[in-house]
Amino acid sequence: MPDSPNRSRKVAVITGSSRGLGAATAKRLARDGFFVVVNYAKSRKDGEAVLREVEQAGGKGALVQGDVSNLGGIRSFFDEVDAALKGQGLPASFDVLVANAGVLVSKTFAETTEADFDSLFDTNVKGVFFLIQNALPRLRDNGRIVTLSSGLSRFANPMFTAYSATKGAIDVMTRILAQELGVRGITVNAIAPGAIDTDMNAGWIHSEEGRAMLMSRQALKQVGVPQDIADAIAFLAGPDSRWITGQRIEASGGSSL
Repeated sequence: MPDSPNRSRKVAVITGSSRGLGAATAKRLARDGFFVVVNYAKSRKDGEAVLREVEQAGGKGALVQGDVSNLGGIRSFFDEVDAALKGQGLPASFDVLVANAGVLVSKTFAETTEADFDSLFDTNVKGVFFLIQNALPRLRDNGRIVTLSSGLSRFANPMFTAYSATKGAIDVMTRILAQELGVRGITVNAIAPGAIDTDMNAGWIHSEEGRAMLMSRQALKQVGVPQDIADAIAFLAGPDSRWITGQRIEASGGSSL
């Protein structure tokens, strides 16, 4: 007996998708036909709003709470993902993992504390490492993994030394995982955004000084929005990127060329 349309539907899991880049990605992948697992760490209200938009646009998804900055939280998260998928009549497996959850600390090297450093590396590196490790038994062959790097792993900004180091680690991890997982047909690529108009950047990007600085460094003279990154992630999550793996693809509007 052939699979029902529901059971054969492709599934994408997007961490940190209750706001910002993750929310835009969840909505875009839902439009592309994926069943999307929307993840929030603290604000269920924000996650519910994203899922509501997905469903109002004709898409389908599920909402799963999970703190993916530590191993216990990651294991619990995937238990909840399994249950949510089964509750929708879907297998406890998926086709795309977008490791989007991350934190940002903007401080000079001298001002960065041990707590800042640990918070950044726990979520942005350790969290991504063990998220992918725990996802692999559930990720189908010929699937896709998309990690989130940053333009700051290429160009230098002294306000983001520790954060930039976490994204440099993601670049290396992405390349090595692509080599390791190629035997299963799984592609692994990193998207590296530049400055994007999200809550995380609103404090400076909306100021006259901040916008002027951005425009002076960026080839494309407009401020990037979450949809710009979501569209790039959708390409890497889809069939047209089948021959691309192990790459860091920068989506920064040509920043600091």
